[in-house]
Amino acid sequence: MPKLILLLAIIIALVIVVRRVQRLPPHKRRSGFIQLGLIVAAIAAALLTLAGKMHWLGAAITGLAVGLRQLLPTVIRAFPLLQQWLQHRQQTNTGQHSEVRSALLTMTLDHSSGELAGEVLSGPYEGWLLNEMTREQLDELLAFCQQNDSDSAQLLQSYLEQRFPDDDSDAEAEASASASTGGMSRKEALLVLGLGGEPSDEEIIAAHRSLMQKLHPDRGGNDYLAAKINQAKDFLIKH
Repeated sequence: MPKLILLLAIIIALVIVVRRVQRLPPHKRRSGFIQLGLIVAAIAAALLTLAGKMHWLGAAITGLAVGLRQLLPTVIRAFPLLQQWLQHRQQTNTGQHSEVRSALLTMTLDHSSGELAGEVLSGPYEGWLLNEMTREQLDELLAFCQQNDSDSAQLLQSYLEQRFPDDDSDAEAEASASASTGGMSRKEALLVLGLGGEPSDEEIIAAHRSLMQKLHPDRGGNDYLAAKINQAKDFLIKH
């Protein structure tokens, strides 16, 4: 009887975990199922060891593998140089890009292709990548942004204009206001222009010119992103 109760408890726990993994953003599900598989392997190894059907060394190796997989993010955070190397490698692989953040979204512009990509930072689709979402989901997110943060609504509209260039929805008119003229930090300005370190005025102007060319209407540009880039250039030139 105790064994049956234990088995039922394990099955119920696994069902709950599987459902949670299924609710994750699509790009995170693979990692979630890998972790679930490792946990199942660890539980199976423990049960087989207790039943005398598996050598303790095999169980120890399985537990060690699970532990290392769980600790990897912590290890990376504990070694800043390793984290910087991984970030540099990712940037090298994906090419130079600019980044604009709002309260609800982060949007990146690839300098080589002019394509926009984004991630939801908060709200009903937190953690989702915009290219994973259907038009219906994006419309739902746009309505949420319009109710909670105008900058986020304008950023999302920029993405929609590029992904759905033939769409003449009324949402475009609602989210076509100019960018906020609020304060911008030096870090944010550098991210917007895709620069780092201490760029010269010439480098700032060159980056600005290149990005404004990427924001031509035929490539999905709009007034909001152009205003952000102008704001970043003006801030860096003055500071």
